Amino acid sequence: MDTVQQIKDRLSIVDVAGQYVKLIRAGASYKARCPFHSERTPSFVVSPSRGTYHCFGCGAGGDIFSFVEEVEGIDFRGALKILADRAGVTITEEKPGERNEREELLAACEAATVFYERQLAGNEPAKDYLRGRGIAEATIRSFRLGWAPADWRGLVSHLKEKGFDERAIERAGLAKRTEKGAYDRFRSRIMFPIADSAGRVIAFSGRIFEPAGTAHPEGQEPPKYLNSPETPLFHKSRILYGYDRAKLSIRKYDCTVLVEGQMDLVMCHQAGWTNAVAVSGTALTEEHIALIRRLSENLILALDADEAGIRAAAKSARIALAQGMDVKVAALGAKDPADLINGEGKEAFAAAIRGARHIITFLIDTLERAQPERRAFARAVERGVLPFVAAIKSPIDREHFLRETADRIGMPEAAVREALARALAELAHEQGPAPRAQEPAAAPVRRAADPAIAHAQTRQLLGIYLWQSSLPAPALDLAKLAQEIEDATGITPAIPETLSEEERESLRFAAEGLFGDSVSLAADAEALRIAVYRGRLQRELAIASSDLRRAEAAHDETAAADALSRCAHLTTAIAKIDTIR
Repeated sequence: MDTVQQIKDRLSIVDVAGQYVKLIRAGASYKARCPFHSERTPSFVVSPSRGTYHCFGCGAGGDIFSFVEEVEGIDFRGALKILADRAGVTITEEKPGERNEREELLAACEAATVFYERQLAGNEPAKDYLRGRGIAEATIRSFRLGWAPADWRGLVSHLKEKGFDERAIERAGLAKRTEKGAYDRFRSRIMFPIADSAGRVIAFSGRIFEPAGTAHPEGQEPPKYLNSPETPLFHKSRILYGYDRAKLSIRKYDCTVLVEGQMDLVMCHQAGWTNAVAVSGTALTEEHIALIRRLSENLILALDADEAGIRAAAKSARIALAQGMDVKVAALGAKDPADLINGEGKEAFAAAIRGARHIITFLIDTLERAQPERRAFARAVERGVLPFVAAIKSPIDREHFLRETADRIGMPEAAVREALARALAELAHEQGPAPRAQEPAAAPVRRAADPAIAHAQTRQLLGIYLWQSSLPAPALDLAKLAQEIEDATGITPAIPETLSEEERESLRFAAEGLFGDSVSLAADAEALRIAVYRGRLQRELAIASSDLRRAEAAHDETAAADALSRCAHLTTAIAKIDTIR
């Protein structure tokens, strides 16, 4: 029996998907909110009998392997490793000649990790430096820290002796090539292996560590940290250092701690904060946030407390807020996490984490210290804080921080609300208008606010109407539902002109499969209708915000006032819908 079948025999789709989403039984199947896109009405269905899953919102579907690939952001071999570990199945490794290119690059990175580990074992100054930073021997071994010697071709020669060719070594990001041949990318550096979600080494970050007195020509000092380049294995905008180790703790504690560097991450885990992750030589991206949001919607930023760290925290927070996360900032004083833990102890870091403040409060506090003059402070808050309030998805949280902002700057709520309407209009303009709901959707892209998802929700709502209208005794008021659909989408469902009979039958079947076992069909349909209607209002808001920008650019005060009024009206309407939900 092959490995894949052994794993499928031991793990069901319910076992696997249930570790990532909350499954609710619905007849012979299970439902959940899809982990691949943002939704309120469950459209993700798991079928134990078929061993498959399907999302009627974004189109995702497959078996346990494709599920883990999607949710963890890894390839099939990575999913195989994760599932084999869970199932207790041993994977038979291929012979070197049978590896494909990706597996060859993974093998090269693993061989390089072993090489660097052995080099560190014989380098007392490098080990003394790590001990001085507070890193224990057990932690060095656990994180597989290493040392890249100063030799120009030490690693290249070693890997070639192991049977790797220069092209593979270069493609893995371990070497650079010149006319004279390949030479090591990393030299005189303490090495931090970076792993994918399955724990396989795919890249490195190296901290410079040279003998005392090492001189360099002026202007040619090496960077403090050097990271692997983009490779077929490593895409820095999608990889978080330590994520493979942290994901179980993130689920357990329902919180992610984000730090800036590799040393910070290692020290956090050593101090017991095993739900910490770090960015790998790049700013936090939407892909990073999507990765951790699948595990928890709570994020604590524990970044450096200098000016650059505050800017990084603000940028990271806005991205996270826009994806519906709750974001707090831990005040670390003048130290980074590694130095705080090593200098003042892990309890000092724990106190900073426990005392983390919401990003809005943190920004207001920071600006108040920098701008003691009240009018300047209020204007700074308008420019520097309200865009973050606008990014908050929860209408209750948004209203809370609007009132807090008004109170802190000593201004009427009405004035702050008007300024917030402008910020919301700017945000809607940045996101751009979505296509009309009845337009055909492109291939599904699993992102919140994706036009394809709005289109899929519309089709679900139409499917409910078509399914119910085909029954002798419908459970819903069809006239009311038809009117609600027309209000939300502009489509008259009784005569959906854009749909063929085959498409209508497909929609009926999908709706019956998704909602047939629902004990609250009316509530499900209403929630879906509200989601579609909200999308229509958001598209109108995007148009109004564009009109506002054009009017302001043309100095047309009348048109600007009209557009601003529309923005405020639409923003209020969206907030009311969210409050009802």
